[in-house]
Amino acid sequence: MTENGNGAPLVRLENVNKHFGTLHVLKDINLTVSRGEVLVVIGPSGGGKSTLCRAVNRLETIDGGTIVFDGQELPQEGKALAKLRADVGMVFQSFNLFAHKTIRENVTLGPVKVRGQARQAADQRAMELLERVGIAAQADKYPAQLSGGQQQRVAIARALAMDPKMILFDEPTSALDPEMVQEVLDVMIGLARDGMTMMVVTHEMGFARRAANRVVFMADGQIVEENTPDAFFGSPQTDRAKDFLSKILTH
Repeated sequence: MTENGNGAPLVRLENVNKHFGTLHVLKDINLTVSRGEVLVVIGPSGGGKSTLCRAVNRLETIDGGTIVFDGQELPQEGKALAKLRADVGMVFQSFNLFAHKTIRENVTLGPVKVRGQARQAADQRAMELLERVGIAAQADKYPAQLSGGQQQRVAIARALAMDPKMILFDEPTSALDPEMVQEVLDVMIGLARDGMTMMVVTHEMGFARRAANRVVFMADGQIVEENTPDAFFGSPQTDRAKDFLSKILTH
């Protein structure tokens, strides 16, 4: 149950299944994400983590089970789905910025086109958000003029500009050079402290330890274990998790 007292989780997945051909990538997934919670999903590659993340805003359809967001079952398509996507921000591995638009234009596009905000208000908010992620000085540049770490921070500002109820992060640092990873994680840690509901698929164990309320360990399409970061990293319960941690934490 949530800590802020309203009881109902923001996201609830019940018996969710997904196949890619003969490959069963999500197997009877049951999971809730509470309002204000930072849920970090970790595990070996190919375990279903990104598919799970993308199913929450229906970028991946599911074959069975239900996903409920903010009290309503995920719509199949149309306006209701567009509204849901506006409420669930998404930050991808590969930034996905519009190359021919400036940084400021990238951030204001959604609020103006989807939310119907006045351009002046959207501009002002964009500058506040770019300030927050530390790149206000780059507002009139184009994505190609920025480093990968800066581009990813623009992508986070763009997600925040829609005033979402939740943000999904699908391996947001895995395409970055190592020296840029921390600048993006620092922004995410700030969001977590501010109470943003977040679901983060990542290989960054330091982030999982510092920012997560709960760690979900996935392997072979299943949730193998879930616990607080201290409990999970300190005393994993399953052989699969112990094996995974022994491989990554010794390097």
